[in-house]
Amino acid sequence: MEYKIIIDSCGELTSEMKASGIYTSIPLYITVGERNMVDDETFDQQEFLRAAAATKECPRSSCPSPDQYLESYRGNEKRVYGVTLSANLSGSYNSAMLAKTMMEEQEPDKQVYIFDSRSASVAQTLIGLKIRECEEKGLSFEEVVAEVEAYIEGQNTYFVLEDLETLRKNGRLTGLKMLVASALNIKPVCGATAEGTIFQLGQGRGINKALQKMVQYLTTEVINPTEKVLAISHCNCLERAESVKKMILEKVAVKEVIILDTRGISTMYASDGGIIAVV
Repeated sequence: MEYKIIIDSCGELTSEMKASGIYTSIPLYITVGERNMVDDETFDQQEFLRAAAATKECPRSSCPSPDQYLESYRGNEKRVYGVTLSANLSGSYNSAMLAKTMMEEQEPDKQVYIFDSRSASVAQTLIGLKIRECEEKGLSFEEVVAEVEAYIEGQNTYFVLEDLETLRKNGRLTGLKMLVASALNIKPVCGATAEGTIFQLGQGRGINKALQKMVQYLTTEVINPTEKVLAISHCNCLERAESVKKMILEKVAVKEVIILDTRGISTMYASDGGIIAVV
């Protein structure tokens, strides 16, 4: 293989991506109360959700070390691409960049580029797939970087939370707002800024209303949808994800749809019953 793609474990990998031999997942780490979990194939989502519900503290994540990234860059591949969780949400990007500098000192002929997804979860999945598409078209390393960076610039991420408890625990929702939101069954509709931070787009009374608003934002703002892949990630709610897919396709036509079950660190952002949609 001439190239490889490294994605931190906030990014979801499809079964085909795992089997291809092109992609490597680098685990992040999650601390819930006194418990430390590794976001790899040993991660137990149900155990995490139970532990998160039982503690007053907000779950915390920590990024892979530069040495872990450096080790993942090694091999016979001439070109290495990394895709990380937004640099404004995690230190994963900085860790990967430090490892890139180390690798370039040790193997100056190897080309390494790290993409800041400026998002999370299935946004990283789509970026990883875009890199592969560009490589298979025979583009040069520099052309791949330019095309994928432009692709990231045009991505839009939206999500709806079923449970507001994480927002309360991390201080984004005051006790009074939490009480009002819970009493009125308010569900926030959120998105990612161009810089990769999270902001609230709107809200709906009840999960269905919130999802309808999310679909409205997505279908209104998407540009050239027939050229785009729509990715939907869900946390224990496949039926809800299928419903969102149906609502979107009733309004716009897309090139392809991918639905993935949120795992690991992404669960912290989606919450149980949450939906993330990226196009």
